[in-house]
Amino acid sequence: MLESAASAIGADGHGPTGLEPTSVHLVTLGCARNDVDSEELAARLRNGGFRLVADPADAEALLVNTCGFIEAAKKDSIDTLLAASDLKKAGRAKAVVAVGCLAERYGRELAESLHEADAVLGFDDYAHVADRLRAAVAGERHQAHEPRDRRALLPLAPAARPAAANAVTIPGHGSMPINGVAPASGPRVFRQRLDGSPSAPLKIASGCDRRCTFCAIPSFRGAFVSRPPAEILAEAAWLVESGVREVLLVSENSSSYGKDLGDIRLLERLLTELSALDGLCWIRVSYLQPAEMRPTLIEVMTSTPKVVPYFDLSFQHATATVLRRMRRFGDTEEFLRLIASIRRFAPTAGIRTNVICGFPGESEADVEVLCDFLAAADLDAIGVFGYSAEEGTEAARLDGHHSASEIEARRTHVADLVDELVTQRAASRIGEGVQVLVEVADEEIVGRAAHQGPEVDGTVSLISGGPLHRGDLVDALVCDSEGADLLATVITDQQLTSASRQKLRAT
Repeated sequence: MLESAASAIGADGHGPTGLEPTSVHLVTLGCARNDVDSEELAARLRNGGFRLVADPADAEALLVNTCGFIEAAKKDSIDTLLAASDLKKAGRAKAVVAVGCLAERYGRELAESLHEADAVLGFDDYAHVADRLRAAVAGERHQAHEPRDRRALLPLAPAARPAAANAVTIPGHGSMPINGVAPASGPRVFRQRLDGSPSAPLKIASGCDRRCTFCAIPSFRGAFVSRPPAEILAEAAWLVESGVREVLLVSENSSSYGKDLGDIRLLERLLTELSALDGLCWIRVSYLQPAEMRPTLIEVMTSTPKVVPYFDLSFQHATATVLRRMRRFGDTEEFLRLIASIRRFAPTAGIRTNVICGFPGESEADVEVLCDFLAAADLDAIGVFGYSAEEGTEAARLDGHHSASEIEARRTHVADLVDELVTQRAASRIGEGVQVLVEVADEEIVGRAAHQGPEVDGTVSLISGGPLHRGDLVDALVCDSEGADLLATVITDQQLTSASRQKLRAT
């Protein structure tokens, strides 16, 4: 269960006392935002005299960056902490420490119920994570925090937040010299890359001001806070220097970027500025709210060089009745109009979404409307989730809750349809010219096309007449598909037919 989520980092050095650094293995669960947080923690630990190791059996401390979003994610986090405890009993590890969303959300309650964790650290502990971890290794017990609604830590008015944000711990927003040494030109972002992937998440904001009735994230992640553009550009430049070819812009709600900085169209300008970075090939935007999509944003995302036409839109459902109970906006007709407006600019754009089945009050007719919408939308990737009643959310108090078996039956019904629809969508790309970012270049060469986000949207297996390397960006012609995955032949520009070349430009 406890697999490597970090690679050994070179130039280990020694701790502040001159002794061999304490070894730590870091496991990351959950979303790409958590990946960024882990890289911040890794840098703080290294600065504090720790040495990251890839094998948990070699570690004196096991740090688990947990997810606390829905019941399945919470269970996965608990299982991973228990597996870490088993490793501790069998190996050299002296401490198991929980950080991340589950730890922040439950704090003292988690520490009291899960004695296998030697420490439960909240976000406010991140600045002192090296000291906290060192104390845990020494056998000291940490007093876990009492959870609080982190939305209350910042002003209600978004425009008042930038001045107050420095006084609040916001994971992934730290900016400090790496290894305690300031570089010759400008500051370096306080994170340490944990793998050599050509793609990396880049956090542009944290928190959320929306009040979806099913979601607890705003309560433990806090109010929406944008990072300044200069800080994002500096981090992107650093990532490129580290070998990154694609940045994935992440936040809880990317379409709100800039509203607290006084410019709701700031994301459009940020994309233009990122596009000017030498060495960066792809810019991908994730976590967009359908209700906040603007025609100007769609145009920028489909016309700016290096910005891939990829739209991660969380529709969640398709009937107005269910969506209003979720405290969300739109319906089938509105969503289809949005999709059509995207495809007018980029006919082969990648569009993905997530939907929830079994929400309180959802009727069987609502499920069929959702299925009809998904069939008409012709999406590239669809995540299907059964409703999870999260404590502290408004939806948990609504009437009309379904049984667990009924929720699972509805989820399975929609998921089976989605498998067919995604397979059909991938098959429709046969004969299409695509650009592919190579991620694996061993016996098999595997990458992703512009319409495929990292880890969740399928892959492209490449047939190549010559050697390719990780991070290469190549042109290819799709010749087959299986599920959401594609098989494509690498081609030169001279081999492209005019029709394929036109499709390639469109992607």
